[in-house]
Amino acid sequence: MIRPCFLVVDREFSGTISSRKLVIETAKFNVITAYSGAEALETLAKFPAVDGVVINSGLRDIPCTEVIARMKVQQPGLRVVVVESAGDGPCHGGDYAVDSFKPEDLLLVLRKMEPEKDEIIQEHEKELGD
Repeated sequence: MIRPCFLVVDREFSGTISSRKLVIETAKFNVITAYSGAEALETLAKFPAVDGVVINSGLRDIPCTEVIARMKVQQPGLRVVVVESAGDGPCHGGDYAVDSFKPEDLLLVLRKMEPEKDEIIQEHEKELGD
């Protein structure tokens, strides 16, 4: 079974487990994590076959808007979900935006991005539950 893979760009310290990553993995999607804008750009260059990017709007090293613009130069068809946090500046260039406190909204968007793969995962999980 091929599972969607998302690059998650989180500003949390790399020694902690990202709640966003856990939410996405709970949906049986694969996650590659980066903890800064610079690391995200390097990671995308190494793993260009990701299905999309989930990026925090409040990155500390490079503005979110710039990271997205540079990613879309690397991967023109790349789809990006911006996770907006209160108090962060605007982050333009994403294809979708969700509130950081609503993990169900994030999952809904990711499932819409990869409906065929999500359906296969849901069917497989249903078979395992029987």
